[in-house]
Amino acid sequence: MRKLGTVLGAAALAGIPALAQQVPNETYRADGVQITVHLHSFLSEEGLAMLRLVGQNRDALSLFVPEGARFAAMALAPSDGLVADGVLADSAVAVADLPDLSSARAAALDGCNAAKGRGPDCVIALDIQPE
Repeated sequence: MRKLGTVLGAAALAGIPALAQQVPNETYRADGVQITVHLHSFLSEEGLAMLRLVGQNRDALSLFVPEGARFAAMALAPSDGLVADGVLADSAVAVADLPDLSSARAAALDGCNAAKGRGPDCVIALDIQPE
């Protein structure tokens, strides 16, 4: 009986990936917005550096979020990452000026999943919201 309970418990956890996989993040504040970088284990050092730059550099932030834009998000395919040898992955999708954070995340995920090849579904790597 115990063995069956352990198997059923493991199966239940497998069905809830969000609980099983907490992704650490870093939060930055600049120009009236909060920037959250999600530190996925598949990101290269180069990719992490680029995401952190958005949170730490006003010029990089302005390229991603035009002045006056509202909510923004970036989604990446785990199999592609963000960048390799200085070139952005085709599946890296960023959206800006959406009415709320959930809309921005959904739009970024939809665009990324449509652009990626085989492999796991896209995940949010960066989100930006007004403070």
